[in-house]
Amino acid sequence: MARYRGPRLRIVRRLGELPGLSRKSPRKNYPPGQHGQARKKKTEYAVRLEEKQKLRFNYGLTEKKLLRYVKKARRAGGSTGLVLLQLLEMRLDNTIFRLGFGPTIPSARQAVNHGHITVNGRVVSIPSYQCRPGDVIGVRDRDASKKLIEANLEFPGLANVPSHLELDKAKMEAKVNSVIEREWIALNVNELLVVEYYSRQA
Repeated sequence: MARYRGPRLRIVRRLGELPGLSRKSPRKNYPPGQHGQARKKKTEYAVRLEEKQKLRFNYGLTEKKLLRYVKKARRAGGSTGLVLLQLLEMRLDNTIFRLGFGPTIPSARQAVNHGHITVNGRVVSIPSYQCRPGDVIGVRDRDASKKLIEANLEFPGLANVPSHLELDKAKMEAKVNSVIEREWIALNVNELLVVEYYSRQA
């Protein structure tokens, strides 16, 4: 299944706030559709599925890619849920979004795809690139790139830059100091239910 390109507020109404997907807030606070207001009590499976969908839509992943991240997190050792969130948060498109270089993750992904972003002085156009401690993320030295990022920095998606990133707004450059900590993950999700969802799928 391809990446979701439909109405974003519909997803926000169904799953709750997804800062990476949309900056807008829905006017109605119940799920969309004919039975949105008359939803019955959710089954355990529905709750786990909803948590998984939050991750998928917030980070803009296909089902196949998310499953690949879950398997990678399992192999890494430690808490699978936390490692999974860290892997997703350390993606280049998400790091660009957290720095304020893009108002949402889809727009940050587009900035990366179009070659506006550099990592350690080299242009990287792969949104899934895993940022590592010590990486220096910058803006490509050309007018179009600088104008785009300057405009985005005026109205960043999230107010605060996480503690693992160090941003120099004047130079439009940032350094990754460490792996992100759980309290700085902006998405309200229960990662243990996501791991449980996939363990029951296997």
